[in-house]
Amino acid sequence: MPVEFLSDGEAAAYGRFSGAPSQAELERFFYLDDADRALIAERRGTHARLGFALQLTTARYVGRFLTDPLDVPDEVLVYLGEQLGIEDVSQISQYIERRSTPFEHQEAIRKAYALKEFSQAEADFIVWASARAWNTGDGKKTIFYDGVTWLRTNKVLLPGVTTLARLVARVRDEATDRLYDTLREVLSPRQRVILEMLLEVPEGRRSSDLERWRKGPAAPSGRNLEKALELAAEILGVGLGAMPLPPEVPHRRMVDLARYGMQATATALRRHGPSRQLATLLATVIYLEGKAVDDCLEMLDLLVTTELVGKAETATDKERVRQHPKLAKHSATLAAAVETLLEVTEYGEELRLDQVWEAIDAIVPRRELREAVAAVTEMVPPPDVDADGEMRALLASRIATVSGFLKTLTTVIEFGANAEGARALAAMKQLPRLLDGRKKKVTEADIDPELVTGSWKRLVFKSLPNGSTVDKNAYTMCVLTQFHRHLKRRDVYAEASARWRDPRGQLLDGAKWEAAKGPALVDLQLPEDPGQLLAEHALVLHLALNDVAGRAGQDGVDVSVDGEGRLHVAKLAALPEPPSLIDLRKRVLAMLPRVDLPELLLEVMGRVPEFEAAFTSVAGGVSKLADFHVSVAACLTAQALNIGYAPVVKAGTPALERGRLSHVVQNYLSAETYTLANGPLIDEQGKIGFAQALGGGLVAAIDGMRFVVPVPSIYTRPNKKYFGRSRGVTWLNMINDRGVGLGAKVVTGTVRDSLHMIDVAFRRDGGPRPEVLVTDTGSYSDVVFGLVHLLGMQYRPALADIPDQKGWRIQDTDYGSLSRFARGKIDLEKIKRHWSDILRVVVSIYTGEIRAYDVMRMIQRDGSPTPLGEAIAHYGRIFKTLHILTYAVEEPYRRDIKGVRNLQESRHALAGKIFHGRKGEIYQRYYKGMEDQLGALGLVLNCVTLWNTFYMDRALDQLKAEGYPLAEEDIARLSPFVRQHINVIGTYSFAQPDLGPAGVRQLRNPDEPEWEEDDDHSRD
Repeated sequence: MPVEFLSDGEAAAYGRFSGAPSQAELERFFYLDDADRALIAERRGTHARLGFALQLTTARYVGRFLTDPLDVPDEVLVYLGEQLGIEDVSQISQYIERRSTPFEHQEAIRKAYALKEFSQAEADFIVWASARAWNTGDGKKTIFYDGVTWLRTNKVLLPGVTTLARLVARVRDEATDRLYDTLREVLSPRQRVILEMLLEVPEGRRSSDLERWRKGPAAPSGRNLEKALELAAEILGVGLGAMPLPPEVPHRRMVDLARYGMQATATALRRHGPSRQLATLLATVIYLEGKAVDDCLEMLDLLVTTELVGKAETATDKERVRQHPKLAKHSATLAAAVETLLEVTEYGEELRLDQVWEAIDAIVPRRELREAVAAVTEMVPPPDVDADGEMRALLASRIATVSGFLKTLTTVIEFGANAEGARALAAMKQLPRLLDGRKKKVTEADIDPELVTGSWKRLVFKSLPNGSTVDKNAYTMCVLTQFHRHLKRRDVYAEASARWRDPRGQLLDGAKWEAAKGPALVDLQLPEDPGQLLAEHALVLHLALNDVAGRAGQDGVDVSVDGEGRLHVAKLAALPEPPSLIDLRKRVLAMLPRVDLPELLLEVMGRVPEFEAAFTSVAGGVSKLADFHVSVAACLTAQALNIGYAPVVKAGTPALERGRLSHVVQNYLSAETYTLANGPLIDEQGKIGFAQALGGGLVAAIDGMRFVVPVPSIYTRPNKKYFGRSRGVTWLNMINDRGVGLGAKVVTGTVRDSLHMIDVAFRRDGGPRPEVLVTDTGSYSDVVFGLVHLLGMQYRPALADIPDQKGWRIQDTDYGSLSRFARGKIDLEKIKRHWSDILRVVVSIYTGEIRAYDVMRMIQRDGSPTPLGEAIAHYGRIFKTLHILTYAVEEPYRRDIKGVRNLQESRHALAGKIFHGRKGEIYQRYYKGMEDQLGALGLVLNCVTLWNTFYMDRALDQLKAEGYPLAEEDIARLSPFVRQHINVIGTYSFAQPDLGPAGVRQLRNPDEPEWEEDDDHSRD
C-alpha cells in the first residue's frame, strides 16, 4: 500500500531531528532531572554517561531511538554536556565503538521509563485510530500526526514511518468503508433507486435532479417563492430527513458527506462504488431538505421585509411628504380659527353663537374652514388609530403578491410554535381555505378576531357588497405580518430548517447538560451558586464609583456630570507623531521589497508548508497535481482581487489552464479549506518579533465591511447609506491586536453586529481565544455585555455617545456627582433567580450547541428582553458601568480601544485595494459563493499581513544592526497593513520567485526616492 499522504520531506523528518531544537525545546525535552541523573550516574565512563543521556533525551524528543545515536545536532550535545559537567563532548564518538552498548542502554531506558514497543500497543492504537477516523473523518495525515502524539503520550516508541503510515491509511479506509456500508443499509430498495436516479439527466433536461436541487432561488418575488416551495416539497417528499439514522453515526460525518455531495459533480458521484455513492447522496439530500426550507423562509423574510412592508412604508412616507404642504396650509387655517375662538371666549361676557361665527368668519371664511377640516380629517388618522394605517392599507392592496405561496407554505413546511406564536400559526394554516376562491362570503366566524388589532380593525372589519363583514385581503396581510414577526422571534419555527428552528430546543438538557456543565463552568470560572461572585462584583463596582467620583474634575481627569446625570468626558486628542516615528516609518516602508500579489502568495506558501497542505479535496484527499500551489495561488488571486479567472488563465501552462483552475476551485477551494489554511498563517505571524511588539494577541476587534451585490439574491438586504439603490452584505471580521485576521462571517444586509459578534469570536480560524473584544459604538447592548463577560471575555466597545449612557449601581450609597449618573439600580435577586437558566444558555453557546445569534433572538421580544434576557442584561450592566467609568478616566484604556479600531480600519482599506475588480462589488447570487469569495479575500489579507510582518521585522533588525535608534513605542505604532509596495493590477505572473540561497528577498535601500505618502499607516 503506497504511503501517498506524506511528502518525501515529511517522511524524512519523521522520528528524527529536523534541525537544532529551540532553547525552549532544549529546556523542555533535554533537561535532566534528579531521576535522570541518578540513572546516568550508573554508567561507567564519560562517553557512556553522555551517550546514555543522549539516547534518553532523544527518545523523549523524537519519540524513538535513532539507528545512529550520534545523528543529533551539536547544540544537543553541548546542552547535555553542560548539565553533566563534560566540557569535551567530542568524546561521544567512543560511545559506538562497542556495538552492543547503545542497545544495552536502550533496553535500560525502556525498563526504567516503562517505554513500550509499538507491537505491544498496536491493538490499542488501532482502537484509538479507528474511533478517531469514525467520529471525525479527519484526513490520514491529521490522524497520522495525532497518532504520533497518542503514542508518545502513552509511552510507546514510534515504529517506522512506513509501518505507521500504512496502518493509519488502512484503519481510516476501513472506518470510512464501514460508515458508507452502515448508511447504505439504512436505505430501503426504493430509496436507493430514488437516490441513484438523482444522478441521471431526465429526458428533455440539461442537468440531473441533484444539480437542479442544489441551486437555490435568486430574486425575491411571490412567484419565485412559489417555485421554491414546489422544489422544497419535491425534496421533502423523499422523506429522508425524518428517517432515523443509526445513533452511532456521528453528525459531523454526515455534515462532511453532505459538503462533498454539494460540491461534487454528478459524473464524479457516479464513479464511486455503490456504498459511498448512496451514503453521500443520503447525507446530501438530508442537508438539502434543511437548505430548501431555509431558502423558502429566507425569501419569505426578504419578501415581507423589503418587497411588501419596506415598499409600503416608502410609498407612505412619499405620500406624506407630498401631502405636507397641503396639510400645513389647512392646519394653519384651522389654527387661525381656533385661536380666534379662544380669544372671543376670553372676553368674560356671554356671547351668542352667531357672534362667535362672525368673529371667526372675519378671519377665516366658513367655506375654507370646511375644506380645511375635510382635508385634515382625510390626511391625519383618528387619535385612537396607530400611524401604520396607511402603510397597512397599501399592504392589503398587494394580496396578489402573496396569495400564491400562502396556499402551500404551511402544507409544505411543518411549523411549530410556542404559546406566544401558536395563535398566529393557527391563523396562518387557515389562510389557504380563505384564499382558494371557493369561499365568497367571509365573516368574523371564519377568522380569529383576536389577531386583528390597531389600524387593522378599520381595514379588516367592513361591510362588503357580497355580504362579507371581513375584508379577507386585509385579514390575510394582518395574519402574514404577525406570522412573520413571530417567525423572526422564533415563537414560530421550522424544525426541518437549520436557521429557523426553535433555539430553545438546541439548549443543553438532561444528560448532555449534566455532562457538559462541570468542565465548562470550571473553564469559565462560573459557580453554580452566584452569591459570592455577585458580592465580589458589587464590591468592585462600589469601589469604582467611589474612585471616579473622587477623581472627577481633578488634574488630568476632565470628567463632569451635569444636572441631568449626563457624563461628559473631554475629547481624546490625537497623539503627536515624534520625528523619530515619522523617520522610522519612512525608512521601514522604503526598505520593503516591491512585489506582485501572486508572487507574494507563492512566497508565503513556500514559507508556510501547512498553508498549501490545508487545501485538500472535498473527499479529504491530497492533490497529486504538479504545481498545485501555482493553481491555488491563481485561484486565490482571481477571487480575492475580484477580477475573475480570465486575467490569470495562461494557455500552454498546465497549472494555469482554465480547466485546471476550474477543477481546483470546485474540489479544493472552499470556506472550509480557507479556515484550515488560515490557522498556520495566524500561528506563523504570531512568532515574529514585530508582531509581538504590536500586541499580545489576546485583544480582538470585530467590525463589518460592506459590499454591494448588484445581482438578485435572497441573501442581501437594502441600506441606502451603504448600498445606495442596490442591496448588499456585511463581511463581519475579527482581527487581533497584531493585525492578523482570526475569523469572519458573511451577514445579510447590515443588521446589528451585536447579533453575530459573539459567534464570530467563537468561530475563529486559529490563535488563542481573545480575552478582550472591541467593537464600534453601534454593536453593544446590556445583554451583549452580560453574555460576553459570562463567556469569559471582557467587552470594550468604543463609546461615541457617553453623555447618553446611563450608569448603574448596586448599593444605595452617595457617590457625589456620580449619583446622578449611576441612577439605575441593578437587581441582583433577579440574576440569582435566573442563574441556573443563565448557566445553561452560556454553556450551550460555549460548547457550540447553539449560536449566540439564536440566543439573542430568543431572549428578546421586539426589542424588549424576556425575563431571562432582563436578568442577563442586569448582569451586563455591572460591566457596562465599569467600562464607562474606566473609559472616562483612563486615557490609556481609551487609546488602546482606539488603536485596535484604527488597526482594523487600516485592514479594511487594504482589503479595498485588493478587492478592486468590478468596482469592489460581489457578483454572487448564493450565500455559499459570497462566503467562499470573501473567505479567499480574508486569506489573502492574512498572507499580505504575514509577508509585511516578516519583512518589516527584517527591516527593523537591519536598522538595529546598523546602529539606528529604535524606540519600542515607535515600533508599536507601525502598521502591518502598508500597501504601496504591493502591486495588484496589470499582468499577473505566477513564476516561482527567486529568493536566493537565504530564501528571502533583498531589502531595498531606504535612501532611494520614489516613495509617495498616500497610505494611512497610523495605528493611533
